[in-house]
Amino acid sequence: MASREEILGALRAARPPAAPLPDARPAPTPLPDPAGRLAAAVAAVGGTLVRVPDAAALAAEVVSLAARVGAASFASLVPGLPGTFPLAPDGDPHALDGLGLAVLPGDFAVAENGAVWVPGARLRPRALFVIAEHLALVVPAGEVVDDMHEAYGRVRFDGDGFGVFISGPSKTADIEQALVIGAHGARSCVVFLVG
Repeated sequence: MASREEILGALRAARPPAAPLPDARPAPTPLPDPAGRLAAAVAAVGGTLVRVPDAAALAAEVVSLAARVGAASFASLVPGLPGTFPLAPDGDPHALDGLGLAVLPGDFAVAENGAVWVPGARLRPRALFVIAEHLALVVPAGEVVDDMHEAYGRVRFDGDGFGVFISGPSKTADIEQALVIGAHGARSCVVFLVG
């Protein structure tokens, strides 16, 4: 036991002095063109960013998108933008079979990685974004944050809840590095930046 205590004592004596942890986040430097950076990030993850001036233009763009992707119907959770596919907020997810396009409202987008925050309280039915063939996310132009540090500072839950960061269409890759888009979710993703 004496040698054990001797070794542990030597280790304690050689311990370096305590040092404060570094700041995990460097000082924020605002991006000069957050919308431009967001567009590049959305493209990098396989999506498309479309800027629209107002809600009227958004409605026309969604109808045009539905036609381009061959969606016979679309569901919308965006206030003021009615869809053509009936939704039951707590209905059977199997009822979503055949849904071509889902249009979801996002609270904000992240310029760093193209992710859009969609709070779970506004995502009813929950399966909507993974069952639809194509996905459109709608974000106000003034709600683009620079990075995930800023994004996590904005995420709030009042009681129980959830939310998701959605970044581009569904993707998967195997060990051979073969990338497949739309393997187990949306085959395409468009982010509409409104305003």
